[in-house]
Amino acid sequence: MGQVDVAETARELRLVVGRLVRRARGREDLPSSQVAVIGYLDRDGSMSTSELAQLQRVRHQSMARTVGQLEDMGLVERRPHPQDGRKSLIVLTDAGREVIEAQRERRADWLAEAITAELSEAERERLAEAVGLLGRLADHD
Repeated sequence: MGQVDVAETARELRLVVGRLVRRARGREDLPSSQVAVIGYLDRDGSMSTSELAQLQRVRHQSMARTVGQLEDMGLVERRPHPQDGRKSLIVLTDAGREVIEAQRERRADWLAEAITAELSEAERERLAEAVGLLGRLADHD
């Protein structure tokens, strides 16, 4: 077997992972900006609108609009910030937690279906091994 062109492998991996993520996100019921916000709140806990805007790399006004929409749907709520009375914390509600779990489940189901339909048993085994390798790459600084 010849030597691997690491730069080419990296380019191809980036493109393929990007396509895979976009296809999985196509299974979502909410706009990706809203799903991202409730995902952050689920993983990282309550935070301010400013912190959410920073994470999403959008202006505060845009995030305030997104948070307002989520609040109107009952997926998040505002609570007083414990250290700064001028600020509010955005908190994921139980309904919001159910929505994000359903979104994740839908994406995982789609991916499992694709794996079953497209890959042989031997390829599934190789993919399972590759997941561990991809995890190591994701943890690299």
